[in-house]
Amino acid sequence: MIFEAVPRFIEKNFIPIAVALCAVALAYPPSFTWVKPHIPLGLGVIMFGMGLTLEFGDFAQILRKWPVVGLGMVLQYAIMPGLAVAISSVLGLPADIAIGMIVVGACPGGTASNVIAYLAKANVPLSVTMTLASTCLAPVLTPAIIYFLLERQVEIEFLSMVKSVFWIVVFPLIDGLILRRLLRRRLEPFLRWFPSLSIIVIALLIACIIGLNQATLLGLPFLALLAVILHNGFGLALGYGLARLARCQRRDARTLAIEVGMQNSGLGVALAVKHFGAASALPGALFSLWHNLSGVALAKRWRSLDE
Repeated sequence: MIFEAVPRFIEKNFIPIAVALCAVALAYPPSFTWVKPHIPLGLGVIMFGMGLTLEFGDFAQILRKWPVVGLGMVLQYAIMPGLAVAISSVLGLPADIAIGMIVVGACPGGTASNVIAYLAKANVPLSVTMTLASTCLAPVLTPAIIYFLLERQVEIEFLSMVKSVFWIVVFPLIDGLILRRLLRRRLEPFLRWFPSLSIIVIALLIACIIGLNQATLLGLPFLALLAVILHNGFGLALGYGLARLARCQRRDARTLAIEVGMQNSGLGVALAVKHFGAASALPGALFSLWHNLSGVALAKRWRSLDE
């Protein structure tokens, strides 16, 4: 039946779909750069779809897991800045690139992490809670970490960051929760399509990022890209490993791994350009591409292990 076959095909092939769109974007950026103004809308649509698959009770359970949220915040703001310094030192990165790595490492979790948690069948309510918590802490912790490591003062707009997370993540998620509560039976036939819709939107967003950064990517910044790959990879691995050592459930450990390894790279780019110069924004730009690709691949791997 086509109603079942199409979403099953999309879910099974979301890596080839993403790679194909990225190849087109790299060859002809305008084919996907038009998506840029609609990125918040795309993420909002996905969060709305997540809300339709969840219950208010799922979030009530997070109140009993406050130690896990606290652990996630410690890992978020300790692992990624520490890794940035270590990787920059080991690879002998140029000063501008090293600065960009540290700035990205000091940033909170990104909203895309909630989408990856959803695709990976991780704990979405925990992911959303951690993203909101790390964002609220960012105006204090991010400048403090940057000042401690780089001795340079930066400022972050608290209200603008919280508003952004609210409208992109919290608001559409709550709308989905309410709509499911009101129209549960009528919505059931359509819920099967939301993972597929999320995959298509994520693929479009990744292709858009590829198109926007075509010149950078074609410049083949191998050392910077290697640093970003290691930063993200070790962040994911340490987030998962330390969560499991702390006796977190496997589903929660996956969520912490995603939250720790995926940064708000957009904020990192903005801070780097404003306070350190355009060259320092390269790690943030590469991170925004790579953590989505690695996140999608990891989500596919974890989903396959559960099925």
